[in-house]
Amino acid sequence: MGRVVLVTGVARQPGTGLAQLLADQPAVERVIGIDMVPPRHSLAPAEFVRADVRGTSLSRLLDAYQVDTVVHAGVLTGPNRAGGRAAQKEVNVIGTMQLLAACQRAERVRKLVIRSSTTVYGLSERNPALFTEDEPPRKAPTGGFAKDIVEVEGYTRGFARRRADVTVTTLRFAYVLTAESALARYLALPVVPTVLGYDARLQLLHHEDVVEALRRATVEDHPGTYNVAGTGVVTASQAAHLAGRMTLPVPGLAVGPAADLLRRARLTYLTPELAETMRHSQVADTGRLQRQFGWQPVRSTRQALLDFVAEAGLEPVLPRTLFERIGEVLRA
Repeated sequence: MGRVVLVTGVARQPGTGLAQLLADQPAVERVIGIDMVPPRHSLAPAEFVRADVRGTSLSRLLDAYQVDTVVHAGVLTGPNRAGGRAAQKEVNVIGTMQLLAACQRAERVRKLVIRSSTTVYGLSERNPALFTEDEPPRKAPTGGFAKDIVEVEGYTRGFARRRADVTVTTLRFAYVLTAESALARYLALPVVPTVLGYDARLQLLHHEDVVEALRRATVEDHPGTYNVAGTGVVTASQAAHLAGRMTLPVPGLAVGPAADLLRRARLTYLTPELAETMRHSQVADTGRLQRQFGWQPVRSTRQALLDFVAEAGLEPVLPRTLFERIGEVLRA
C-alpha cells in the first residue's frame, strides 16, 4: 500500500501542481487536495475536497481518508490572496494550529511537510552574508507574512516534540515570483523606486522548483529544516534592470510617502516588508539541502527572474540593448 497524502492550498500554486505530481508517484496510492475554493482546473488523478484549514472538521477528514502524510502548502504569502492582512494571518496562523491539532490526534499520520519561508530570518543591517538553518535572526520579524512564518514554525516545533513518531520536514523557500506577489508588481512599475545608498542582495526561487522540493520531501524521508533557494543572487538594482525597468533612488525617509503615492495611484502596494527587503539582504545557505536531498533547484536566482519576466510578458521601458549595457556595467 502506498502513501495517502493530504495537500492543503490546492486552489493555487504550488498546491495544485504538487497534488497532480504526487498522484502519479509510484509510492503514492491516493492524494486528497483541500482548499476553501475549488481549483481552476481539475486535480485528476488527485481528488478535491472543499475544506477550510481553520475549521474543526480536519480530524474527521484525516480519519475518513486514512491519511498518513500531510503537506501544508496552503500558507498564504500575500494579503491579496486572502482578502486582506487579517484574513491572511488567520489562514496562516489559526489554520496551521488547527491542522497540527488534527494531525496530533490522527494516529495514522507519520509524515508532515511544512511550507515555510526564509523571511523567518528577519531583516536587519546586522544580517550575516549567509543564514544557515540554525542561525537566529538578528532582528525578529514584527509584522506581516514574516511574523506569521515565525509562529507557524513555532507551532510546528511544538508538534514535533509531542509526536516524535512523525517525520517533520520544514522547507524555508526563498522569494517566489508570481503574478500576484508584491515583488512582481514592484518590478512591473515603469520606474522602480529604490532606497538611496542601499542595493540589497535578493535570492529567488522558481515556482517549479518549489513543487519539486515539496515532492521530494513527501516521497523521501528528510526530517529537519532546509533552506531552498536558487543559486546565486541579484541586487535590487540588477533585478529592476533585468526586468527592463529604470530605477529611481529615493531617500530612506521618502520611502513611506512614495509607497502611499503608488498605492493611491493603484500602481502597486509597496509593503513595509518589501521596502525593508530593498534595504537589507536576506540570503540563505542551501548546503544542507544539497547534502541531504542530493538535489538543488534547477534554476538559479537570475534564471528564475528572467523566466518570470518572460512569462509575465514584461516589455522593457527602454531598448533592451541599453539595459544589457547597464547590466554589464553593474556586473563589472
